[in-house]
Amino acid sequence: MHELAIMQSVVNVCEREAKSRGFRRVESITLSVGAVSGIVPECLYDFFPTAAKGSVAEGARLVTHTIPASIDCPDCGYSGEISGTECPRCGGWGYKLRQGREFYIESLEVE
Repeated sequence: MHELAIMQSVVNVCEREAKSRGFRRVESITLSVGAVSGIVPECLYDFFPTAAKGSVAEGARLVTHTIPASIDCPDCGYSGEISGTECPRCGGWGYKLRQGREFYIESLEVE
């Protein structure tokens, strides 16, 4: 349920940017969501209308892009995407996560 709080924060950013940049409506919000961020994109879509009600983002189109998880494995030298919880080459767990935890507003399309 933390996705509601996340979407309220996104709407707050929209409101702040509208005030500072002088636009009156957000037409589209594009979010980048890491595959292992713990954020469920489907829930963002569910909670967005509630969070945006009465704001400059009300009625905006929401788009999400998934950032795949990728690792560097010191055990076998593998560097690349991962879909499970272990290195796809050696099965090790001692890897360093390079990307996949991110969450950010990629872009706002405004009027």
